[in-house]
Amino acid sequence: MTSAAPTPAYRRLGVEERRSQLLEAALSLFAQRAPEEVSLDDVAEAAGVSRPLVYRYFPGGKQQLYEAALRSAAEELEQCFAEPPEGPLTQRLSRALDRYLAFVDQHDAGFSALLHGGSVVETSRTTAIVDGVRRAAARHILDHLAVRDPGLKLRMTVRMWITAVEAASLIWLDEGKVPPLDELRDWLVEQFLVAVVATAGRDPQTAAVVKAALAAETREGIVGSLGRRVLPVIGDAAHLL
Repeated sequence: MTSAAPTPAYRRLGVEERRSQLLEAALSLFAQRAPEEVSLDDVAEAAGVSRPLVYRYFPGGKQQLYEAALRSAAEELEQCFAEPPEGPLTQRLSRALDRYLAFVDQHDAGFSALLHGGSVVETSRTTAIVDGVRRAAARHILDHLAVRDPGLKLRMTVRMWITAVEAASLIWLDEGKVPPLDELRDWLVEQFLVAVVATAGRDPQTAAVVKAALAAETREGIVGSLGRRVLPVIGDAAHLL
């Protein structure tokens, strides 16, 4: 018979260190199970502390603990799209998506709960936390595009793509993590390129941004590869132009 995993030994910690330990234990559990399936006893056991100690740090109970864990996860997700302004745009987006998708992969079944609230009672605070992740990602993307005062069409395009990344991540989990992460990453970057090019046809600001971004790309990169695969398809429809 397989024995249960040993409970971590109790250690006296400072206030912030103990709070961080409890959040780490909660995030680990929420990454494996939906929040409604995780009890405070589960968190206490995972952290090697007593239930009253968990309540001492989170007197609001599981909802408060969940919101704190969600905020911690949100801070990590927000930083995924932070990238030095160096190299072609597609390379920066690829590195950002590598971090984002690694988070999705690591948290697996808990990603939906961590990002979308699961079936824990939704509040204005949890909604604001999740929306803050999307807005922060949008700001980082617009920074990559070197746009100080983005117009409506460009802002909408970026935010729609971020929504698409979230949806693709959830579908990827549902489909057993297929295709491979690197293929999913490149596909999502290509989706971004297609979206901004479509918007460029309607918006002069986006057109200028696209021209500047494409000027820094290389034939061997994602843009070149996408062009070589798409142009034959477009060529078949040349009579429509």
